[in-house]
Amino acid sequence: MSTVPSAAPVIVWLRQDLRLADNPALTHAAQSGRPVVALYILDDQTPGPWALGGASRWWLHHSLSALGDALAALGCPLVLRRGRADVALRALARETGATAVVWNRCYEPHAIARDSALKADLKDEGISVDSFNAALLAEPWTVKTGSGGPYKVFTPFWRAVREGLDPGPPLPAPRKLFALPTPPDGDRLADWGLLPSRPDWAGGLRDAWTPGEAAAQRRLADFLAQAVRRYPEGRDYPARPLTSRLSPHLHFGEISPRQIWAAVDHDGDGVAEFLRELGWREFCHHLLYHFPDLPQRPLNPRFEAFAWGDDPAALAAWQRGRTGYPIVDAGMRELWATGWMHNRVRMVVGSFLVKHLLLPWTAGQAWFWDTLVDADLANNAGGWQWIAGCGADAAPYFRVFNPVLQGQKFDSGGDYVRRWVPELAGLPDSVLHQPWTADPLTLRAAGVRLGTDYPHPVVDHKAARQRALDTFGAIKGDND
Repeated sequence: MSTVPSAAPVIVWLRQDLRLADNPALTHAAQSGRPVVALYILDDQTPGPWALGGASRWWLHHSLSALGDALAALGCPLVLRRGRADVALRALARETGATAVVWNRCYEPHAIARDSALKADLKDEGISVDSFNAALLAEPWTVKTGSGGPYKVFTPFWRAVREGLDPGPPLPAPRKLFALPTPPDGDRLADWGLLPSRPDWAGGLRDAWTPGEAAAQRRLADFLAQAVRRYPEGRDYPARPLTSRLSPHLHFGEISPRQIWAAVDHDGDGVAEFLRELGWREFCHHLLYHFPDLPQRPLNPRFEAFAWGDDPAALAAWQRGRTGYPIVDAGMRELWATGWMHNRVRMVVGSFLVKHLLLPWTAGQAWFWDTLVDADLANNAGGWQWIAGCGADAAPYFRVFNPVLQGQKFDSGGDYVRRWVPELAGLPDSVLHQPWTADPLTLRAAGVRLGTDYPHPVVDHKAARQRALDTFGAIKGDND
């Protein structure tokens, strides 16, 4: 372990930046020549209702394990503390005699409020504080409309970001870090209980994912080498492995958008469409920063009085993948088994919840928050408000995804549905996405008993669509 015992240490507070490379706060600390205390705080109190969900906690456990190994290889142990972040950080500063704290910025409203107050308190105690951008291509407050306000439409926002963008090369990982002669005490990761108690769920997540910085870099390299060229035409087909699946790595900061931006061939096939999805991530963070109540309140105020339903049985059927619509059920079962869902299917299941069932988008947001490994407050809120038609650049109220047609168009061979709804695997393609239309002989040959092996539809599409049009149409405005 390399130590510089005579210098006061600098604390690097790690949050959603669980990587060594292109980590401005860590680089700043390493270049100071002072002992570095690398700290992660598990704070279940400050975020309130947005404390980590179950799938995110699983990911965090394995990401911290990987980061701890990487830091240890540089001679700097990762210190784990649990409790209110402001209290835990100030306590560690007193214990170690640290005179400087650095972190990379977070953009959730509770994080901004906490960090602003903490920065002032630390400075009052004579501790310097520096913060950096490690998570976005452009800070939310730097991208403005011609009138100086925030953007609410994606295309001009992304155009403005690209026109002014010069992210520079990513920072290399530090080659070594000085540490204190006696590292401060910390918690054992295993004692945090982040892993699910249900072995089947943990096993499904483990089979689908490898958290950590090295895994994120491998996933990016594989995507750019194999899939990006076919991304524009293939990204809508859930059975085809043509999406990057980088979203959880981005959320936990195992890879940065600047690293992705630098790695792609900007003139290559499929790259513009792929980077546009990175732009949507930026846009959602832009919205959350300027409209901090985005996860609770509709951006479009007309939706404040919307007549959302209250049907626990229908919500449970949607959550369990038992709606009777195979493409919807396949998506919800993929989510439960793997902590992830293909983006096209996310739109289908989201539309089904808010328009077929008329259940509030916040209920879908809450379920995704608990079950997605890439649960991100900005993306989750922005995506659900878009689906519900009440957010920025939102889907129009009259756009109601037909789950049968969506399945027939984007899973015409039935590979996706047959994987995740295996009880329907024996049905022919002609009725796979609408099994209630199959004749008794076809059902019998496939071993399917509707209402027993697989449910009847919880709603009739035609009737539900009309109900949605009537209900949403009652609040439509001139710009819808």
